[in-house]
Amino acid sequence: MANKVAYIMKLKPGAAAEYKRRHDEIWPEVLVLLHEHGFTDYSIFLDEENLTLFAVYKPSSLVTASNDALRHNEIIQRWWAYMTDLVEFNEDHMPVTNSLKMVFHMD
Repeated sequence: MANKVAYIMKLKPGAAAEYKRRHDEIWPEVLVLLHEHGFTDYSIFLDEENLTLFAVYKPSSLVTASNDALRHNEIIQRWWAYMTDLVEFNEDHMPVTNSLKMVFHMD
């Protein structure tokens, strides 16, 4: 299992402050689901110059095919619908994400 999982997303112009506000007030049920599906030590960073969001988390032993179940969960679907005006989304209503390959790690 990977030490960490990282990916990037693209924020829409003018959406940075609202994106942060919504995450400052993230729905408790979203946090519960993320924990239940093995997301730990999860952070999202913003490159303000090019509006790129960089997300990284440590997967627990729970992260397996459950990620597929998570993306089909009604609560996550509602959260993503709530975020569509801020982040680029695919036609299937999932955020556009690009996985990143770890090329260096230091403890």
